[in-house]
Amino acid sequence: MNHHQQRGFSLIELLAALFILAIMTVAGFRGLNAVLDARKAVAQETRKWQNLMFFFSRIEQDIALAVRRPVRDQSGASQPEWIGHSVPILPEDAQLILTRSGSQEEQGTQFGPQRIAYRLERNTIYLLRWMVLDQPMRIEPKRYVLLEGVSEFNLRYLISAGRWSEQWPPAGQKSGIPVAVEVKLTLASGEKITRLFLPQ
Repeated sequence: MNHHQQRGFSLIELLAALFILAIMTVAGFRGLNAVLDARKAVAQETRKWQNLMFFFSRIEQDIALAVRRPVRDQSGASQPEWIGHSVPILPEDAQLILTRSGSQEEQGTQFGPQRIAYRLERNTIYLLRWMVLDQPMRIEPKRYVLLEGVSEFNLRYLISAGRWSEQWPPAGQKSGIPVAVEVKLTLASGEKITRLFLPQ
């Protein structure tokens, strides 16, 4: 018998090697899952703040383009150019309703003055847009999802006298545009965000 012949692995050694390999594999998978989970969380957080930036950019633009143009509602009654409700009651109500000047959309379509509204409904803020100012009977606004994951959407309005009001028009005033608008959001994740905007 050749004493220099290479000896093979015993069963115990093979089992020990397989056990070590299994531990390393599980550790590798856990590490990979941790990296993927972290990557997913970062992507979700980035998307959340991008959506918030878009929302605030949109409402800032609409507030800046507000114009003094009252409208007639579906019943023919005159409505102020700017309306603010702390709690919308009727389906056509919203936290913020205003008349804004026309603009050119990205697709090149030119819109005239519009009646728009911002409404919180089931943790989602919707943009409502009426394509005509004076609204004939049964006309429905177009609805666009602006921001999801919102538990509270509050606004208050600065009166020329330097006081804040949660309703617009404020008591003793029938129309007009506020000096400034404070927008407060409470996200479903718990963050509270406040922004101040100035009509032109």
